[in-house]
Amino acid sequence: MFFSAIRNILKNSQNAAKYTAITAQLRHLRGQRNHQVEVGLITPTDVTTNQHDTPAEAAREGAKEVALDFGKREAHVPSFNLAAYVNNSSTLKKFIDLGVDLHSIEKRKGLGQFVLGLDFEKNVKPHISFLVDQGVSPDNFGRMFTKNPLLFKEDLDDLKTRVEYLKSKRFSDEARARILTQNPYWLMFSTRRVDRRLGYFQKEFRLSGHDLRLLATKEPNVITYNMEHLRKSVFTLKEEMGFSPKELSALIVRRPRLMMTPPDDLIERFSYIHQDMGLSHAQIVQCPELLASREFRLRERHEFLKLLGRAQYNPQEDLYISPKTIVQGNNFYFVRNVAKSDLETFELFLKTR
Repeated sequence: MFFSAIRNILKNSQNAAKYTAITAQLRHLRGQRNHQVEVGLITPTDVTTNQHDTPAEAAREGAKEVALDFGKREAHVPSFNLAAYVNNSSTLKKFIDLGVDLHSIEKRKGLGQFVLGLDFEKNVKPHISFLVDQGVSPDNFGRMFTKNPLLFKEDLDDLKTRVEYLKSKRFSDEARARILTQNPYWLMFSTRRVDRRLGYFQKEFRLSGHDLRLLATKEPNVITYNMEHLRKSVFTLKEEMGFSPKELSALIVRRPRLMMTPPDDLIERFSYIHQDMGLSHAQIVQCPELLASREFRLRERHEFLKLLGRAQYNPQEDLYISPKTIVQGNNFYFVRNVAKSDLETFELFLKTR
């Protein structure tokens, strides 16, 4: 019995030793594999072009990244200097004549190569004729093409279809020209995509067709803006600030750009306007410019009026001051026409506060 127990112990010890050795080997192999994975993860990749990519493929890849994300600032990735190609490129020369900022274009990934590959007569001139037919002024071409040179990548038949869609929605000639001028990215969106966006605004804010067209024409950029940001701003206005559906609809139609403002900024401004200045939701709806103004500017002017005993925003009482006038004009206009004081006194107040 004793020797049998000893043999079992030795056997178990041998198994344990084998198990320990195998475990050590597995750990060693796993460590090597993890090391290889980590090396693979941190190995830098060429974010501009692959070695086997053609210039056209690189341009298409850059086009996708820039065209599909309109709510974020485009990354400034060093490319090549377009100025070096101007002397040998009639297209670049004509772009300069139109007022296009080539330096701005070349800083955005893939756009320099794309613009350099354009033939003015074949790729650019037909699009310019199309825009002129839509009522876009040539004076705006430089800014439009600087902002979105990828417009020349779009098929003319697709552009015409997108304009016809706006006509079917009863956007006037002037409204269409303003939309295309103010937001050159609009024409990059398919009719189905624009229809979904317009449908979102109409349903979310219970807008009539007239109000929807007014909103889209007044601020065309909001229709193609980042949807996640828009939803956050709408939530802030509705849930955190407490505007009723009717008040929210009126506010958005009068100042649609508020939806493009960072929600934290909206909260900060609303808190000061509602609590410190004592304005109701109805008064803010009547003066949406207040929410569009920076908080420190509101604070400076309100506190100066308060010091003078003129911070009176109730229309039923004497010495009434319209809240809208607080954010109008420069400091000279405000001091003379609203505060009824002088600029020297206002500047002294700013230094001592």
